[in-house]
Amino acid sequence: MRLFPCQNCSQVLHFENTSCVKCGAVLGYLPEPNALSALEPAGDEGEFTARAAPGGVWRFCDNAREDACNWLLPGDSEERFCLACRHNRTIPDISDPLNKARWQKIEVAKHRAFYSFIRLRLPLTDRTRDPEGGLAFDFLADAPEAGQQVMTGHDNGLITLALVEADDAERAARRAAMGEPYRTLLGHFRHESGHYFWDRLVRDGGRLEECRAVFGDDGQDYGAALQRHYDQGPPADWQGNFVSTYATAHPWEDFAETWAHYLHIVDTLEMARALGMEVSPRADRTGELSAEVAFDPYRSTDIATVMEAWVPLTVAVNSLNRSMGIADLYPFVLSPAVVRKLGFIQSLTHGTVPGG
Repeated sequence: MRLFPCQNCSQVLHFENTSCVKCGAVLGYLPEPNALSALEPAGDEGEFTARAAPGGVWRFCDNAREDACNWLLPGDSEERFCLACRHNRTIPDISDPLNKARWQKIEVAKHRAFYSFIRLRLPLTDRTRDPEGGLAFDFLADAPEAGQQVMTGHDNGLITLALVEADDAERAARRAAMGEPYRTLLGHFRHESGHYFWDRLVRDGGRLEECRAVFGDDGQDYGAALQRHYDQGPPADWQGNFVSTYATAHPWEDFAETWAHYLHIVDTLEMARALGMEVSPRADRTGELSAEVAFDPYRSTDIATVMEAWVPLTVAVNSLNRSMGIADLYPFVLSPAVVRKLGFIQSLTHGTVPGG
């Protein structure tokens, strides 16, 4: 994620902004060329010209009417929804104010996930173009009267997200009950998308054997593996080979967890780069904790370069968090085996061979 300048007044803008607090300009996000642009009304109602993309006419995604999106489409597009929102299959009943507020929070996380998908130029197909396996989302509320509790998960391109996950207290309770150090809406999108992109990039991309050499045999019974994980927990030495305890459950979950962490890392490093952050602690005489993000993390094909910036950054930010008495921003240890897995994920996103 990055920051954007207002084209009218140079005010620093954030990804979700819909108006500039300094000059009052209406703002909209253009996935290409990755710009949050100041807008001016065009000839027809609801159409705009964009300072960041001269010569075109644009209009907002239909979900902008519900304060759930600030992305733009070409004015002559036959689509009603933007590149991110057209993947929604089901949204909750937003006539209920609580449902609507929770859905709006989910949309913030979803759009941030799609920012990464687009920056990495990943293959994105919706259910209109691929009814059987296109990427789609069901955002569902529990139905206690029917005894229905929604479970977040993935099934052949369809990602279901429980609406209650947008409730901070409920999500914190689930995190504690599951013994997780981290649980966020954005994390859900990144993890579940890992299953979808495993299908696209590994299974359909001819890299199944390479993946198995890194993550293990995904042919083992998934249901039995999960049950074993919940019954017995992770192995005692799990941190030597896995990024999280859940990653130990099955190679598919290992892949999805590692995929999510790769997206966490490159997106956070991009923000650090946008802020001009540099880590150079005075107490470090070895230089091992010094780092400057002087490269584009989304374009890097060298996992070692990414790690050389990431580790010092997390040490610094975790230390700042502890000074405020709050949990570490990144409470994970990346062993050499995990870094190797991250390198494989990086190779998938760039269509390269690890170490090649």
